[in-house]
Amino acid sequence: MKEIGGYIEFENYFGTVYHEGAVPLNCGRNCLAYLIEAEGIKKIRLPYFLCSSVRNVCLKYGTEVGYYHINENFRPVIDDLAPDEWLYIVNYYGQISNEEVNVYKQKFRRVIFDNSQSYFQPPAADVPTLYTCRKYFGVPDGAFLYTDKKLTRDIPRDESFERIHYILGRYERNAGEFYKESSDNNHFFADEPIREMSKLTADLLRSYDYDRIIYRRTENFIILHEHLGGINKLNITVPEGAFMYPLYIENGSEIRKKLQQIKIFVPTLWGDVFDNCDENCLEYTYAKNILPLPVDQRYDAQDMGYILEKLEETGVL
Repeated sequence: MKEIGGYIEFENYFGTVYHEGAVPLNCGRNCLAYLIEAEGIKKIRLPYFLCSSVRNVCLKYGTEVGYYHINENFRPVIDDLAPDEWLYIVNYYGQISNEEVNVYKQKFRRVIFDNSQSYFQPPAADVPTLYTCRKYFGVPDGAFLYTDKKLTRDIPRDESFERIHYILGRYERNAGEFYKESSDNNHFFADEPIREMSKLTADLLRSYDYDRIIYRRTENFIILHEHLGGINKLNITVPEGAFMYPLYIENGSEIRKKLQQIKIFVPTLWGDVFDNCDENCLEYTYAKNILPLPVDQRYDAQDMGYILEKLEETGVL
């Protein structure tokens, strides 16, 4: 029976979800789980430069995992695959174009493209492509999957009202008070089954001004690149609606600690590499010394100037 009246709940929004038409799921790792089940994937090749959550999903669903290295431009270093093996390609910092993905598709046939760091890049034709929402927006869950293979079984809908507290809390207070809740929410999805995106997250995703978000992220990236491109050891292009600005310098790990002390929080991405790779390998060096600087829609040119000022004070510039 439908409820009428009573107290007013959270507002309904009527904008467009950016990935309208994709399969809306509860998290990025379950996009892969969905594909494993829908495609019947038995073997997959993952990059070493990746968090363990992706590997754990594969093992959970009985998929045999192999690995490959990347080169200095984040491209796969791989010659061939087994006949029934899938290649999992990560679009690090939005540096791989759809044209390149199509080349991999033609060569290896079975390709999955992880666009979790390139939310606004459209999917490549005929390539299963996944996107995650939490890296780009203040939502407690959410992911999108483009695939021609659909599961025929019913998928229950997720609920996220009990997990949005840390997002609302940071809106009115500082991040430190809610860091543990944020971390707990990240770990929450480790054992979660495949679910449809929560109603709350789907609603929030209809509320955003995507044109403004894309513009702001791109412009912030450009500002940093204009000042840091000369010292950045990475040869990078400017992606539309950038995830973060990857600054690769020799003493990145030391600079990260100094920035954290002045409340500029720069994550260590794919820290699992430290356990899985030798310290002389490229992936180890990248995880240690690449500084993913924030360029998201919360910030403007003045904020980018502040980051550059603090980098100068640490001796980077």
